[in-house]
Parts: sequence; structure tokens; C-alpha cells
Amino acid sequence: MAAFLLGAVFLIVQPQIVPSRAAINSNAETSQSVQTELLKKTSQKNYFKENIHSNGSCQQLPQTIIIGVRKGGTRALLEMLSLHPDIAAAESEVHFFDWEDHYRNGLQWYINQMPFSYSHQITVEKTPAYFTSPKVPERVYNMNQSMRLLLILRDPSERVLSDYTQVFYNHMQKHKPYPSIEQFLIKDGELNVDYKAINRSLYYIHMQNWLKYFPLDHIHIVDGDKLIKDPFPEIEKVERFLKLSPQINASNFYFNKTKGFYCLRDSGRERCLHESKGRAHPQVDTRLLEKLHEYFHEPNKKFFELVGRTFDWH
Repeated sequence: MAAFLLGAVFLIVQPQIVPSRAAINSNAETSQSVQTELLKKTSQKNYFKENIHSNGSCQQLPQTIIIGVRKGGTRALLEMLSLHPDIAAAESEVHFFDWEDHYRNGLQWYINQMPFSYSHQITVEKTPAYFTSPKVPERVYNMNQSMRLLLILRDPSERVLSDYTQVFYNHMQKHKPYPSIEQFLIKDGELNVDYKAINRSLYYIHMQNWLKYFPLDHIHIVDGDKLIKDPFPEIEKVERFLKLSPQINASNFYFNKTKGFYCLRDSGRERCLHESKGRAHPQVDTRLLEKLHEYFHEPNKKFFELVGRTFDWH
């Protein structure tokens, strides 16, 4: 009888693996969600279905994620990294960890979005919105505590202008009017610090969130400004961080004078980034730019101290 009762209790308390759910504000429910993800992580080898191709490749969870930053050069970084034969890159931004509709589909759905790769290859996905999303670091950690993360940053002020430029052109293509950048940057005669594009450039705030879960040596910061001017040295550093054999060479890059930035050359085939990349920024009043630079001075200083590294920003 005692054995029967013990067995019944075991059946009641035994954890069940269920699909992930959207994050909820309640601490208890959030904790339960975290436990669910941990259960998935520890049993994923048996739980997930491998989609195996006839050539022996298969879809697998990424070992590296480009987490951001938006308008920092993530697409250029992914394209350049894809020159390496040991890299298999997801073509589209997956938005698994930051979009609830995707996250509740579970890790099997995430795997299904990955490219087919061989056992010697590193699978990479990039979603620049991950860096500034508060809930993403914990979710990535619960999936893989050993994840290698790539973060590409550029001058915060320039990133703000690029952010606006992208949205502006998106509206123009749909023949929709869009306010001038001054209307976003100025509020009641002062810099509008509530503008989302400015918040995305407060790197130290978002970096603090990631460092709660991942040590600094698991996050490689790519200098986006240097990547534009001289890409090869930056890609060499990424190769070393990912422990890849040195396969990408200076000859893989050539400067396109028409476009005004570097394009790629791979096995005799040449390709450039989409025409939407490298668009000219809007003209901004010098005094307004100075206000922007002044606002970012202290946050940049805090970021440099946080990562133990300085960047050539205003």
C-alpha cells in the first residue's frame, strides 16, 4: 500500500514537458515558464524531432546568435560571416525570443526555421531586436547557457539617424507621409528622450540585462563603424571568437565606389548588400546633433566601463 501511494505521488509531481507560453507578469507563472524551458533544454535530445536531409545535413538549434543592434550592421555581419564554409546562416530574422506568437510555438518550431547544416558547421541566426528586448536574455540562457553571442554596435547618434531613415523609407515606399526627424527628436524645445530610437542606443542599459545571464567573454562586440570602413580585421576577430579556422581573406572584400561601401567576393561570385543598406541620412541641424552627442556622452562612458573597452564615438 505504501509503495502504491509513493507511486501515485510520483506521478502527480513528475514534471511534464509542455509547449512554451507567453511571458506573464506574475512571478509564480513566470517562474513556471522558466522551469518549462529548463525541462525542454535538459531533454531536447529525446524530445525534438530532427529533420535530416538525404545528404546527411540536418536542422539544429543555433550555437551562435547575432543579437543586435538594430541598424548596427547585422545584415552585413551575417553576410560576411557566411563567407566561411563552416557557417550555416538562417536567411530571415526569426524573432523567436521576442515575439510571443513565435515563442509559444516552442523550440521545435525554432529548429524548423534553421538552415540545414552539417555536424562541423555552426548554425547562426540574427534578430537585431533581441538586444533591446528585456525578456530575451533569460530565454536564450534557458535554451543554451553556452551560447556564443555576437553584438554589433555603431556610434549611438548615427544609429538613431539610421533607425529613423529606415522607417522613413518604409513609409515612402507605401506612399504614406512621415514626420521629419526633428519632430521626433525635439519635444517642448528639448531633446525627446522618450523617442524609441534614442532608447535603443542606450547600450549600457541593455548590456546590463545580458550580463545578468551571460559572462562578457560569451559576448563578442563587433565595431560596426570599423566594419563599414575596413571589414576584414573585424571579421578576423569574429572567426577567432567562434573558434573557426581562418578561412575568410582580405580578397573576399572589395570597395564598390558606386554604392560607397564594401561588397563581397566568394569563389569568383560577387554580391553587394541590398540597396536599402547604406542610405543617406537626413540633414539634421548641427545644434540638434550636438544635443544628441551630449546626451549620449555619459551613457557611452558607462558602457565603456561596463565592457572594458572604448569606441570612437562622439
